Amino acid sequence: QVQLVESGGGLVQAGGSLSVSCTASGRTFSSNIMGWFRQAPGKEREFVASVSWDGGSTLYADSVKGRFTISRDNAENTVNLQMNSLKPEDTAVYFCAATRYRGGPIATMKPYAYWGQGTQVTVSS
Repeated sequence: QVQLVESGGGLVQAGGSLSVSCTASGRTFSSNIMGWFRQAPGKEREFVASVSWDGGSTLYADSVKGRFTISRDNAENTVNLQMNSLKPEDTAVYFCAATRYRGGPIATMKPYAYWGQGTQVTVSS
């Protein structure tokens, strides 16, 4: 059974940093595009960041560009999201997702076939 499990969420003050990780099990995603999405209360799920199958290309939402960094370790079957200079508006449940495709990063939700259960990130003002 394919599983994506997020970890590392929590509570942080505005301006602080937090890292969330995603570990895949059941199959390897080393040849698949991976991404992070988030959903705040009362809002739709939105794209945060994506990384190509080999880690060579990344794509970010304008709202997090310059503050967040996505990376992957294919040997460990993990993808990470380092979040710096956090703002209260970054508060959301963060979801890891994987596509079935090999290629460059993707911002749209439809190609992502596998999803984790999410981890809460709360930024206090």
